[in-house]
Parts: sequence; C-alpha cells; structure tokens
Amino acid sequence: MITKRLFLRPESGAIAPLLFLFVMFLFVIKERIPMPNLAKYIGIGLLAATLAACDGNSDKKTSAPAASPAAEKTTAQNVSLLSGKLTFTLPDGLSDQSGKLGNQNNNMHVYADQSGQKAIIVIVGDDTPLDLPALGQRLEQQQRGRDANLQVLGNKTAEINGHQIQQLDSVLTSNGQKAFSSIVLAKADSRLLTLQITLPADNLQQAQADAGKIINTLKLN
Repeated sequence: MITKRLFLRPESGAIAPLLFLFVMFLFVIKERIPMPNLAKYIGIGLLAATLAACDGNSDKKTSAPAASPAAEKTTAQNVSLLSGKLTFTLPDGLSDQSGKLGNQNNNMHVYADQSGQKAIIVIVGDDTPLDLPALGQRLEQQQRGRDANLQVLGNKTAEINGHQIQQLDSVLTSNGQKAFSSIVLAKADSRLLTLQITLPADNLQQAQADAGKIINTLKLN
C-alpha cells in the first residue's frame, strides 16, 4: 500500500527520496513508460526531501486533511485543486495520471504524457514557517548537493494574483540525460503548494517557453 503522506519527518528524511522513486517506479511499471525516462522525475524527489526537512519545523501542528476527490477535478484541459484555489491549464498531450499512484486522496497529483518525458507534478502540503525565498534557496541547495552538473537558470520571487511565488528553473542531469525543471512554490489556504514542470532539455529555449506558457495559466485564489 502506498502511503498517503509523502512529507516524512526529518528522522526518516533519508527515506523520502527513495520512497518517491519507489512510487515513480510503480508508475513506470503500470504505464510501461521507458525506464530511462524515470530520470525526468528525480527533481521532485529532491523536492520531497526538502519539504520533509521543512516539515520538521511544525512537528506539533496537526496536519490538515487531504482534499477530497470532489474538490479536485480535471475538466478538459483545465485543472482545479483545493476547491478552485489553485488552477492551471494542461498543455496538449498531458493527462491526469494521479490514479496510477494510489488512492486519489493522495496529496500528490501527476499529469504526464505517454512517454513520461513531459510531466507536471503538484504537491499540496502543510504550511511551514519558512518563507518562499528561503524554501527556494533550500531547494536549490538540495539540487546542487545531488547533481554535480546542475545548471540553475533562475531562482526568483514573483507574484500571481497578488500571491507571492518562488520559481526555481534548472537543468537536471541523471545518467547522462538532461531534463528542464521549473518549480513554483506558493502558499494558499494555509497550505504549501509545489508545482514542478519537467520537460526534455534537448531544446532548452523551447522547454523554457513551454513551461512559461503553463505558468502563465496558473491562478491562485
């Protein structure tokens, strides 16, 4: 049984990336996605480790329950989560693969193409006392510590609908394969929202443009 909680306590922080890769392994098996493309998802594994460390700052706080399936829906190419507090538009070719990862009450939502080379992963987690720039810096440090070839293209603060966001763009390398990653961190409804866009890095300029189009549809209410 796949655990419903991906944000592990610090004492099991070393397990967090392994747990995520295990979940992704199940995803690969069920969907028959080529094994090399699993590398495309490694960036979010680093994210899981980062947020696991942040989770330790609020050990005494009661975790908010995961949103119910009724509050999470995909209509055509429009995605609405947290009762409409987070919305964005999927590009053509991507579909909701969250059900392949276990119970739909999970706080992780995966949208991917059939090749596994393009994906959007959204994690709805508990809030943290750290501000978004600090979280962005911690995430960048995590990536640098695990990828000697990491290329950081930007780690900036921006605003969407009056809500502050932190955006980390980078090129990840695993087993000689490169993937462009754009991670958006935001806070809404007392939750920490993380959205990662992963695209092939063969044409980096195009990947950045495609990710930008997705982020431009992002709405926080």
